Amino acid sequence: MENLKDKIGVIFAASGEIAGAVAKSFAEHGAKVYVTARNLEAVNALAKEINANGRQAEAGEVDALNETEIDRYLQKVITDNGRLDMVFNGIGSYYQDAGSGTPTTQASFEQFMNPLQRICGSQFLTSRVAARHMIQSGSEGTILLFTASMSRTKTPNMAGFASACAAIEGLTRVMAAEFGQHGIKAICICSGAIMETDKIQGMINDFSKRAGISREEMALNYTRHNILKSGPTLKQVGETAAFLASENGMLFNSHIVDVDCGKLNLL
Repeated sequence: MENLKDKIGVIFAASGEIAGAVAKSFAEHGAKVYVTARNLEAVNALAKEINANGRQAEAGEVDALNETEIDRYLQKVITDNGRLDMVFNGIGSYYQDAGSGTPTTQASFEQFMNPLQRICGSQFLTSRVAARHMIQSGSEGTILLFTASMSRTKTPNMAGFASACAAIEGLTRVMAAEFGQHGIKAICICSGAIMETDKIQGMINDFSKRAGISREEMALNYTRHNILKSGPTLKQVGETAAFLASENGMLFNSHIVDVDCGKLNLL
């Protein structure tokens, strides 16, 4: 089903696994996607894979923390297509830089601020620049933000990351209220741990060594509160994003959409 047929989408930080999955789903549903990242080689490979499957993709080098680069690239997309229908930003942060796993009494101020500046800051930049271009071009598009369920769980030693996640959810509601008069939707995807990703597997490895326990014991911390036997997959997150960017997805405007298959410990 091509519920995004002929739509134009830009994906930031598309060198990552999650943003890459979103780009593939957008394309599979008929959209032309522009995949961007600082790592041009990685997004070139992603675009090549999408095009090889008979879909449309173009790669670009964009730093999702550089407002000038974001603005310049989105202007190019508007010039080439006359509109911008959806954006998604999958930027993340290396957990050690964010102080994840470090007690709040020991984490540095720089570690605490890292995810707020990097993750929430980038979401702010890409979203507001996209909104400007949507307003100027008359595009009644969808801005998809991304956060993690850490925003609403009671998990120790995650002060900076949890704060950034909660901030992104608040930002989503503010932008939905501001941009709605222009027909622009703002929706936040809130994901549980995606166990197949390299990032989660790397954290399990490192945290288990630090705690002196087995990988299996540490992995249980990510799955013990699952209501179902399985958690979200990359494919499911991508398909959810494609649905939310479609006409039917407007029902969720301003909402925080949980993609975690259900969690007992999520507020």
